[in-house]
Amino acid sequence: MQAVTIKTLATTLNLSTATVSKALSNSYDISEETKLRVRKLAEELHYVPDLYASSLRKRKSKTIAVVIPEVADSFFSQAINGIESVAREKGYHVLIYLTHESYEREKAILNDFQSGRVDGVLISVTAETTGAEHIRELTDKDIPVVFFDRICDEIDTAKITTNDYEGGYIATKHLFDCGCRNIALLSVSDSLSISNQRMLGYMQALKDCSLIFAEDNIIHCTQNELNNYALLKKIMMRENHPDGIIATVEKLTTTVYLACRELGLQIPAQVKIVSFSNLQSAVLLYPPLTTVTQPAYEMGNAAAALLFKGLGKKKFDYKKESLIIPSLLEIRSSTAG
Repeated sequence: MQAVTIKTLATTLNLSTATVSKALSNSYDISEETKLRVRKLAEELHYVPDLYASSLRKRKSKTIAVVIPEVADSFFSQAINGIESVAREKGYHVLIYLTHESYEREKAILNDFQSGRVDGVLISVTAETTGAEHIRELTDKDIPVVFFDRICDEIDTAKITTNDYEGGYIATKHLFDCGCRNIALLSVSDSLSISNQRMLGYMQALKDCSLIFAEDNIIHCTQNELNNYALLKKIMMRENHPDGIIATVEKLTTTVYLACRELGLQIPAQVKIVSFSNLQSAVLLYPPLTTVTQPAYEMGNAAAALLFKGLGKKKFDYKKESLIIPSLLEIRSSTAG
């Protein structure tokens, strides 16, 4: 059955579409008799207004986009909850877009937004993202962008982050205090700001603890879990294998535990583990996992609040609104003394 539109009503009543539209919106310059005719036919034909088309005419979609690498990571699922709590209060819809850590997919998604599909964008960039032109094209069209967690320094806009440098530092210092002297860092990207900041914190802590930095203790992982597993097993089979491991992203945690179990390495007796993670099940792992826990909900909530703070304001300066929310070291049995 063909959808009933304003044009359908106008043709049937021998009126212009403008007259029908004004009648439906109860405009003062349309007579009550005409309004009654239009409403009566609209009811008979079960006319439903196209709210999306109406919002586009007003240049407001009442929708924001959230662009993230994945939802399996508990950080992003908690951040989305924080974002939606604000959007719901503002009467906005939230569209979730997954890049699956693909730079090309991220570019395609943002390019699609240039048509005015969304009023603003919250984004956490991919591990592959090295350029910013696709993001700049969006801001050049006055579509506001706010970064959270994974940021792009080249774009001068609001950024909601945590203290990643300090997180890398305290994780390393904690392992040192627990007796570790050969500490490895697992990273998934050499371009992500969060990875680089955590690595810099790690390196500074080694220096402050008078430990020698070894290049081969920076372990560059990929998005392939099987490759990461094989790589980690190879490293842990070394005679002088790391006695402390920092996983800079949550999804590497399982890989570390499985590799240690396969090799018969006892946690924490032979190797101690800290992970940047928001896993609520961290306490259920065996042994329970020590984590650098990010304020995921708060970061999502703050990012959304900042985006809405500037929506509709012509002169709002997003670049002055950045915020750092501290993470927390939660000590559990995977680093026991």
